[in-house]
Amino acid sequence: MRYLPALIVDAVLVLVFAAIGRASHNEDPLGFVLTAWPFLIALVVGHVIAALVPARPRRPWSLGWGVIVWVVTVAGGMLLRIATGDTAETPFIIVATLVLGAFLLGWRLITMLVRRFRAPAEAPTTES
Repeated sequence: MRYLPALIVDAVLVLVFAAIGRASHNEDPLGFVLTAWPFLIALVVGHVIAALVPARPRRPWSLGWGVIVWVVTVAGGMLLRIATGDTAETPFIIVATLVLGAFLLGWRLITMLVRRFRAPAEAPTTES
C-alpha cells in the first residue's frame, strides 16, 4: 500500500483542478465531480501503468512515476470525455495539460528537493 498516499495526493489535486476550472467559468463548483471523473479514472490507470513499468526503483513520489501518471491522466481523461459525449477543445486540452503537469509533477519535485536537502551530510573523513 505504499502507492496509496501518492494516489490520494494526486486525486485531491485532480479534484482541485476540476473545482478551480468550474469556478473560473462561473459554473457550480460543486459539480466538479462531473468534470473530474474522467481524469480520476485515467489517474488510477496511470498509477497502475507506472507500477507495471519494469524500471527500478519504483517510487510513486518520483518524477518518472509522475510523468507517466500525468501523461496518462491527461490523455485518458480527454479520451473519456470525448467518448462520453463531452467536449475537449484545444484551449481546455492546453490548460489541463499545463495545470495537471504543474500539480502532478510539482508536488513530486518539492518532495524530491525536500528529501535531498534533508539527507544527512556525509561526515568529513580525517586522514592521519
